Amino acid sequence: MLHHIRNRTYLVEVLPPKQDSENLEADLEKFSHRYLRVINSGYCVCITDNTMGHLSFQGSEIIEEFELPVLPEQVMIHLNTFHRKDDLDNILNTCKYKGIKYLLVVTGDGSIRLPKLRPVDLDFADADSITSVELLKYLNSEYAGIFVTGVAFNPYEPEEHEFEKMDRKIKAGAKFIITQPLLGRNKVIDKLLKKYPEIPVFVEAWMSKNLTLLSEAIGYELPERKDFDPIANLKMLHKLYPGCGVYLSLLKFKTQYDLLKDTWI
Repeated sequence: MLHHIRNRTYLVEVLPPKQDSENLEADLEKFSHRYLRVINSGYCVCITDNTMGHLSFQGSEIIEEFELPVLPEQVMIHLNTFHRKDDLDNILNTCKYKGIKYLLVVTGDGSIRLPKLRPVDLDFADADSITSVELLKYLNSEYAGIFVTGVAFNPYEPEEHEFEKMDRKIKAGAKFIITQPLLGRNKVIDKLLKKYPEIPVFVEAWMSKNLTLLSEAIGYELPERKDFDPIANLKMLHKLYPGCGVYLSLLKFKTQYDLLKDTWI
């Protein structure tokens, strides 16, 4: 992932259509258009996995079905623990076949519609449940040398607990870190960078003006800022964290995308 930082390659989040979409054909077309736009810009497209617990199509299956191009440094698949074992195998085998090597491994958000991996599925007889740590261990054992696995870091969680989890994630084979969205400098992220200087870190830039939605996503109430400017915040993050990459969430493709060429300079 140092490649992306050195070459100023944005990680651009793209959400696949929900399975209960009322206009699936149009949503799939929009997804494909955004995917190709990101790829053609030289950025890395990052495809979410049932984000916020909403049952959605898998990025790997859309890529395969529509024969979308896969360039090794320009595609990342999110992978969470809310899958049946056979579905997990299908996702991983498709990624392997298509040459998708970057996986962001997260525990994920569940719902009554989503099954969850069981310890017995991944041969963890002594575990109470499968978290991102167990999934990381499984991937880096069963698919050693095939995938480059990364993890999330939440500076809004209790600090000691989050760093303890990160230590276990690093030991399980995590090779890069993506933070939760930052609104300016964050002391916990500064500590993260000092503790793991050898691990590439990508700070997340929240590209929506809706901070209430961000509060819901991170589970931490943020003060309202009616004057919040996502592009200005993005430029500030570049200045504050010049050694980090940047992950863009909820990017507005119509109004913000063309501005990106002038932000990482």
